Amino acid sequence: MSIAVYMRVSTNEQKADSQEPDIRRWLEAHGHDLERVQWFIDHESGKHLSRSGFNALAEAIFAGSVKTVVVWKLDRLARSMRDGINTLSLWCENGVRVVSVTQQLDLSGTVGRIVAGVLFGIAEIELQNIKERQAAGIAIAKERGIYEGRKKGTTKAKPQRAKELKAKGLKESEIATALGISERSVFRYLAS
Repeated sequence: MSIAVYMRVSTNEQKADSQEPDIRRWLEAHGHDLERVQWFIDHESGKHLSRSGFNALAEAIFAGSVKTVVVWKLDRLARSMRDGINTLSLWCENGVRVVSVTQQLDLSGTVGRIVAGVLFGIAEIELQNIKERQAAGIAIAKERGIYEGRKKGTTKAKPQRAKELKAKGLKESEIATALGISERSVFRYLAS
């Protein structure tokens, strides 16, 4: 059985160093050879699933080369409840065990998946609080005339990535989930 570790921090300026010691201790305590563990690291927000390390992990899972995923905390996988539960459900249906070392969760059973759902709900509340604070800051910046918004012609995700996923056989709804965009945007990207 092969084991993968997934670590994520929100920006390129941050380091995943704080997550690694706890994960290494867990791996060693459970007798896993650190040389045989696959490590996947992202320096991007967990709000969307369009992350290179996460995508590489998902591909390894569906190729059958990863049967256990170890994370520092579940919110490293996703910040929204829907994305987190969808990810965990899909992985668990494919026989993948998910372990959160700091939360002492082993999601190989039904109770673990229920607890994960609650934790992702809390993560979603935290994300909503961040959005509310951001909206308040934007409103103040607009009043002061210093907020310009998104530049015209930019996209939320990469249209080419949507085309690549479509070529791999994913449905539009799956592409939307993977890229963290609406299905309408997927159709627009595929038509361009």
